[in-house]
Amino acid sequence: MTTPLNWGRMWCLAVILAVVGVLVGPQTSPARADEPDCSWVDGPARDICLEKRGEQKEKPDACKLLDGKARELCEERGTDTPGLPDGGSGDGLTNGASDHVKDLAKWLIDKNKGLIAPNKAWAPEKATDGVFAPFLWLGQHLALAIFTCVVVVCGLSAWQGTPRLRQMGLSTGWTLVAVAGMASVPGAVVALNKAVSAAFTKAFSSDESSLFGAITKDLESGADSGNPLAILIIIAALCVALAFAALVFVARQPAILGFVCASPLVLASLARGGDTEAVQKWGQRLLGLMFAPMALLLVAPFVKLVQGSLVMDSLLLIAADALMLRMIFHGVPYLGPRLARAARSMVESRTTHPLARAAVRVGAPNFHEQENSPRGPRLVSTPGRGMAQDADVLFAAYGGRPRPRPGRLTTPSAISQINTDSERSTRLMAARRQARAANQPPTGRNPAPAPQSRPAPNSPPAPGPRSGGPTTP
Repeated sequence: MTTPLNWGRMWCLAVILAVVGVLVGPQTSPARADEPDCSWVDGPARDICLEKRGEQKEKPDACKLLDGKARELCEERGTDTPGLPDGGSGDGLTNGASDHVKDLAKWLIDKNKGLIAPNKAWAPEKATDGVFAPFLWLGQHLALAIFTCVVVVCGLSAWQGTPRLRQMGLSTGWTLVAVAGMASVPGAVVALNKAVSAAFTKAFSSDESSLFGAITKDLESGADSGNPLAILIIIAALCVALAFAALVFVARQPAILGFVCASPLVLASLARGGDTEAVQKWGQRLLGLMFAPMALLLVAPFVKLVQGSLVMDSLLLIAADALMLRMIFHGVPYLGPRLARAARSMVESRTTHPLARAAVRVGAPNFHEQENSPRGPRLVSTPGRGMAQDADVLFAAYGGRPRPRPGRLTTPSAISQINTDSERSTRLMAARRQARAANQPPTGRNPAPAPQSRPAPNSPPAPGPRSGGPTTP
């Protein structure tokens, strides 16, 4: 009886200790992570095992390898995974990537609009701007100096009467117009630039009938909006358009700034008497630069024809690229043709696609440049020719008719001129020789004999030898 009673007490004591241990809840041992439950697996399986046990493996800091602005953007994202929707789960991987592609396309569209017709130009907004103020001072003082000279000349020649009074009146009025116009040019250019930007935005991204609006809609509900190849094509076309838009921006903005700063010097020419030829030429150049983006309106009628397909939208964007290159060619003065030719050469050297080459050829056609003749040495007469010319003048004053004697260069001067133009002459002769050799027919074959002419059907026969005369064997 003793043995069963002792065993029963021991079992009761064990049960009591177990209950007390569960109620007290002892602390987890630090070495629990190394227990053999999860130690025999590695990688994601180990993470899942630890997560089921209520433990989580410490995640590495994905932003510690970045620096500067990139690290700040990474830390602002928090726990979101790039390319995934909020929460970081992989269930919406495809949808998340599609949203990012659409966001990229919209960003490219916004950048294209901002570069082709920006709302803010580099031109100064006020006449007191530090860049424009020195030119304004110079133009005003130049106009006043011209006006003073006109008044002095008219005063010294007042005996001529009405013509001089009319000239002084014109100079006074046009000087006031010039001085007032100099200070108003920056404000007028800024207002015109904002109007052009608003009109461009209205025409190209206001609704679904505009180019960029149609592209945005086709990305959402186009016939090929779910096709990765079509999305890749439209993204590539937008990137190419962005490059041409950047070229337009780089070409237009410095040119507008230069023409605005030169406006006081141009307007000061009005003070002499109202000669508007220089002002008209300056206005044509500046307005051509300002309204150059409106050339893209030529593609607007075709938007409805290609709407609904991203691939067709890409073709229309290529046409817009050609128009932008043409806009630089004609709209940017002085440097436009060379910039367009440089862009064409860059495209042709990096691609062999016939569509791309045809587009840049349309945008930048072939042309020849004309330069000023170099300023060479002055042409003076020899002592003998100079005296002969003066003698001819004196002879003509007495009523005579001197014999004209054309001049020619002396031998040393002719040799000097030949040496000066030798390089140009050599290159021209080599080019003519190559062109002549390319146009010559091949000499390896014998030329075909010329066909014999047949007599006309009604022509009389050729006369033969006479019957009575001697004949030759």
